[in-house]
Amino acid sequence: MTTHLHAVPDTAGQHAARWEDAPIPLDSVRDLPAFPVDALPGWLADMVGAVAEFTQTPADLAGSVALAAMSTAIGGRASIRIRRGYSEPANLFLIAALPPGARKSEVFRVMTAPVYAVEQHLIEQAMPKIEAAQLAKRIAEREARDAEEKASSDDPATIDGATNAALHAQSLSVPPKPKLAVNNITPEKATARLIEQGGRLAVLAPEGGIISIIAGRYSGTPNFDVFLSGHAGEPLDVERQGRDEIRVDAAHLTLGLVVQPIVLKNLAGITDARDKGLLGRFLYSLPTSTLGFRETRAAAPIPDEVATAYDTRVRTLVHHYAGLSKPVPFVFSNDANEAMYELQAEIEPHLRPGAAYGHMTDWAGKYPGAVARLAGNLHAARHLDTAGEHEITGETFAAARRLGEYFLAHALATYDHMGTDATLDDARTILAWIERTRPTCFTRRDILNNHRRHFGTAAAIDPALSVLEDCGHIVRVDPPARTGPGRKPSPTYWPHPTYRAPDDRP
Repeated sequence: MTTHLHAVPDTAGQHAARWEDAPIPLDSVRDLPAFPVDALPGWLADMVGAVAEFTQTPADLAGSVALAAMSTAIGGRASIRIRRGYSEPANLFLIAALPPGARKSEVFRVMTAPVYAVEQHLIEQAMPKIEAAQLAKRIAEREARDAEEKASSDDPATIDGATNAALHAQSLSVPPKPKLAVNNITPEKATARLIEQGGRLAVLAPEGGIISIIAGRYSGTPNFDVFLSGHAGEPLDVERQGRDEIRVDAAHLTLGLVVQPIVLKNLAGITDARDKGLLGRFLYSLPTSTLGFRETRAAAPIPDEVATAYDTRVRTLVHHYAGLSKPVPFVFSNDANEAMYELQAEIEPHLRPGAAYGHMTDWAGKYPGAVARLAGNLHAARHLDTAGEHEITGETFAAARRLGEYFLAHALATYDHMGTDATLDDARTILAWIERTRPTCFTRRDILNNHRRHFGTAAAIDPALSVLEDCGHIVRVDPPARTGPGRKPSPTYWPHPTYRAPDDRP
């Protein structure tokens, strides 16, 4: 942003400044892109648009939950093969933040309903087998107890019989009830549930309780290792008390959360959450709230054909992939692979210190992989139960890239909101000093004298001053060039008139 002045302070310190623009708040999320609904396949785009219209909510909300539903369907049962030696899992971590009263729960319920309907159907299908297995195990355990009671050390045959009966009872297993998604769950239970369900599970919730659980609400200690492993598709194991260790070779966890904005700060406040990579795994969405601008009488109901198409297709996806015994590969076409190379080459320079994403390499370093995962989910939405028979095209990757650009912009704003940018934090420190002391003007030396422990050197202040100037909070005025010997004069900074004392305003 360029700060506009009708006049600037002269070198004698007179200030006749007239500022045209109000300062941009350092936590501002203005000008964030809207969710690119048309990047979704038609049936999915139609549902997202219709739900947004009917509920008078931003399309970002329904769009994010729709992607979470896709990920729940294919996570752990699809592998995205970009090129030889480079694959990505299909599961996503998504989190959208909206204030209270924004109809988050209503949208969430509508968009996830087909997932839970299929889960209930799978349970009903499985119950006869579960009951039969439980009965067989109870009978075997009773026979083992009877054989043990009859066994005698004087009769080796009875000991052999009791041993065989015990081993047989122990070998019988009871299949678990199918579980596709849970709401809130402790990390310990999430680990057990993931293994029980063969390495795939989703946490879908219209609030942020899971974040406080991860932070240690019950245990007192943050615990999110299972979420790191579950995003990456890594092996997972757990030792059962008095029994053997159980494990899965690859765990795939989906997170689809709709939360209040404060939860993002709580997420960032979890000890080691950033250093260990938890923050960098989420696709963030900061929709513009429609509260105060909703037109309830104009809201058109969701057309039956749109709702039916969405319900039918999501159920098809969930049913098909739940029935697979191993992941099906989604293979990039040559065009998609070349586009992926271009994206990787484009992002790489921006990860350097001081570059555009240098303050959030934990997120931006995973960005190309996230776009590949989005491409896999769009591919499944396009081809449903035949996705494994088709390549991921350059067109699908381009659509995923549009979604990725949306999530990149929102991640930048989210990291600002969470206070993870050190330069932005420095700018907030200086702005707080300006608001407290209301100086007519100041130099770097003034800031250093008041914040020596924070900054250390005058040069360390410059990046924060640039942020404040770009956002219109201050204006820099350079002194006339020195013609004689001596140190070059330092520039002077003048705060926006709103920060000056009332009797010192122009």
